[in-house]
Amino acid sequence: MANNSERTAESSNAVERSFRLLRFIAEGGQTVNVSETARQIGVNRITLMRLIASLEALGLIVEDAAGHRLGLPFLTLASAALGSSDLIAHARAVLPTLATLTRMSAYLVVREGAEIVYSLAEVPDTPLVSQIRVGSRLPAYRATPGLAMLALLEHAELEQMCSTQWPEADAPSFDALSARLSKVRADGCAWSHSGLEAGIDSCAAPIVDATGNAVAALSIAGPSRLFAERPEHDEALAQPVKRAAAQISKLLA
Repeated sequence: MANNSERTAESSNAVERSFRLLRFIAEGGQTVNVSETARQIGVNRITLMRLIASLEALGLIVEDAAGHRLGLPFLTLASAALGSSDLIAHARAVLPTLATLTRMSAYLVVREGAEIVYSLAEVPDTPLVSQIRVGSRLPAYRATPGLAMLALLEHAELEQMCSTQWPEADAPSFDALSARLSKVRADGCAWSHSGLEAGIDSCAAPIVDATGNAVAALSIAGPSRLFAERPEHDEALAQPVKRAAAQISKLLA
């Protein structure tokens, strides 16, 4: 018979595995291929099938064409947790106006170490065809919200991040990233033209706390043709993003 410590360890492992599966789905992972999903989250097929059955029974995940999506009970819990944050509350008030003014999808993005997480989104009546959705997680250097936040990091922290945190083949060198971030600081925002997804351009500005540290970023994204049709209006698109980020920063100070 298992003793108390063994049962506790088993319970902890089950919770950890469940969380890995939920995070995998939240980040856009598809569970249609059971073997590949099991490999991705580091469990065997039988364990994965048990996890799926348990989470389905609780309503935390629901079957769809891609395998599974997060269920309403999970989203309700996440919404309640997010709603307790001043940052989230302020962003919820700002994002609809930002999306309307720019006719772009608007996002609140936070940084977790060397990665960024898309936390909120407001999509206008003409939705953007994008793989990015709430819960998407990326290396910070790959998208404008990450660049906007990285631009305010201390030199030593950025150098350490470049040398140890990004094993991806497309990760920039410290010198190359520093040069790009210098322009971001000068402009007060980060720009990308088909940088993350082909045919989609983006602009982002940092949200800072009372000490000047970047705690999040606001970004807009839309079809490149909307930017290309009026290249002289880049600043006109950037201004609402910068104003909205500054507004939230002031409220957080």
